[in-house]
Amino acid sequence: MTNPDLLARIANALERLAPPPAPTTDWLAHPAYVWTGSSARAVSHLEAPELDLLRGIDDQKERVVTNVARLAAGHAAHDMLLWGARGMGKSALLRAAIRAAQQSHAGRIALVQVAQEALSGVAGLFTTLGNIDRHFLVFVDDLGFEESETSGPRLLRSWLEGGVEARPANVRLAVTSNRRAIVARSMSEQDDPINPRDVVDDRLALADRFGLSIGFHNCDQDAYLAIIEGYATQFGLAWETGDALEWSRRRGARSGRVAWQYVNELAGRTGKAL
Repeated sequence: MTNPDLLARIANALERLAPPPAPTTDWLAHPAYVWTGSSARAVSHLEAPELDLLRGIDDQKERVVTNVARLAAGHAAHDMLLWGARGMGKSALLRAAIRAAQQSHAGRIALVQVAQEALSGVAGLFTTLGNIDRHFLVFVDDLGFEESETSGPRLLRSWLEGGVEARPANVRLAVTSNRRAIVARSMSEQDDPINPRDVVDDRLALADRFGLSIGFHNCDQDAYLAIIEGYATQFGLAWETGDALEWSRRRGARSGRVAWQYVNELAGRTGKAL
């Protein structure tokens, strides 16, 4: 005869051993999310610079901000490829544009960042987001492909060209990359007798499938100093041109990132927190 108490104890033990169910994501409550491949982690505060502080990229800023605002308003909007020099504000601009759109459209848009290792799970993400009454910018940062192509160009083509895993109407893609061709350095430089130029051309054709393909280039000295001036004014920091230029020489580069690092150094010297 079965002992009810014994069965209850066994059931309780099994429940304790089982992993807790993943919490349900509230896709309407937060400004940003991180997609892990099978679930999402909410981000309660979206860190982004003020748009006025992003200098030296005025044309790029206008195009990205306008496109994100269209998406937030429910108008036709483009998928975006932001490519070019490191440290010139590609990712920061996307975050800043999303935050500006959230302020003007009362939370009607959210950013969903997807790590490269989670790309294979984006089809499931699209299925979920397609049923949510909100607009989303799915963001893949610093994308680069290996020769295997298991989760790179093939997935992007499907998402951008209306395949069975295409992104839904309320979702647009934003990808940042250091190269417009989105091609591994070794592939673009190999001495393959089977016309490696065709491979690069194929990757460029993929890049052209983005409605907006926006280049970011190394800034000149004037732009570098203008970026520093904007940040220094914002945070009440005194600075000298010669010192700022010496900082860039020691870093071996001029970019928005190097300018921000110099501003952080200025704040540290004066005992301020940023």
